[in-house]
Amino acid sequence: MGTGENKEGQADPLKNPKPDPLRSVHTNTFPELLAQAKASVLVTTYQAGKLVVLRNDHGVLNTHFRNFMKPMGLAVQGGRLAIGCGVDIWEFHNVPAVCSRLDAADEFKENSFRHDACFLPRRSHTTGDIQIHEMAWVGENNDRELIFVNTAFSCLARRSEQNSFEPVWRPPFIDRLAPGDSCHLNGMAVVDGKVRYATALGETNTPGGWRDNKRDGGILMDVQANEIIARGLSMPHSPRWYRDQLWLLESGQGTIGRVDLATGKYESIAQLPGFTRGLSFLGPLALIGLSQVRESAVFSGIPLVERLEERTCGVWVLNIETGETVAFCKFEEGVQEVFAIELLLGTQFPDLVNHDAELIGNSYVLGDEALEQVPKDFRS
Repeated sequence: MGTGENKEGQADPLKNPKPDPLRSVHTNTFPELLAQAKASVLVTTYQAGKLVVLRNDHGVLNTHFRNFMKPMGLAVQGGRLAIGCGVDIWEFHNVPAVCSRLDAADEFKENSFRHDACFLPRRSHTTGDIQIHEMAWVGENNDRELIFVNTAFSCLARRSEQNSFEPVWRPPFIDRLAPGDSCHLNGMAVVDGKVRYATALGETNTPGGWRDNKRDGGILMDVQANEIIARGLSMPHSPRWYRDQLWLLESGQGTIGRVDLATGKYESIAQLPGFTRGLSFLGPLALIGLSQVRESAVFSGIPLVERLEERTCGVWVLNIETGETVAFCKFEEGVQEVFAIELLLGTQFPDLVNHDAELIGNSYVLGDEALEQVPKDFRS
């Protein structure tokens, strides 16, 4: 595998000797995979306050950044994208008609790709600081609602028209609804349109109690049965139901693996050079987020930190049938922690606009009946 640098935001050594603070390197196979799949990748990094869009740009991986306040959970469904942030949830909708305006603004870039999706803000919901972690659109067909992990209150929740949130489930050992992050509930897996599994870092009912046994106190729960089905995990994250199997990341070990639901046993298939968190699948490939994790009270004493003095941050692509790494994008500076990873299938060069007030202010979305009343000269 050859490597290359990202195409966006690089410094000109003749004008500015300092490297870009968000510099990254990648294998040549990464943009090749995106080109073959006709896809792009979304990555959140709460530590750097960025949403990162990974796009193939003529064989080079383009890393495109948008600023958010502590972005963590991502949920993609059709043309809708939700991002869970420090105190709120932002919802964006793809408005393809705006793509031509983005292309026009990029005319000065020689051989630049044409945008094929543009996500504009449509809704913001203030939750307060509830430490939103994973999110998903749950339901069937067009009747879906956004469910998210409310880590501060140790529950799963939905948005509310009147309130900060509406709780929908909490682990059986959590006896009250209160802030305090008692078990560090963090991940959830959707099966047949319903949340079926969830991960937490401890089986405790006291504020911050999970920290006392973080090395191997992690659990996997069956949400519908309301019971624990696996114990003894090291900081588990990102459970996913894929190919009729339950996958998860044992982050404290830096691994990806499967869980035997009959026995509750976790089987690792690969060990990676970082704190594994954030998982998405594409055919036989798994895209896995890696974090360096800081030397702090939260991460001290876990097997990964003892195994690796230097840890990596980025996105690794692994063949789940062979356990081999086939591509990676490594963040060298500016980004140390990754939370969520989501694939945008069928979208190769998207953008998300939350920084251009003029473009947002002059972009209108109307229903078909209303649009018929607008003169054609005013339509995009």
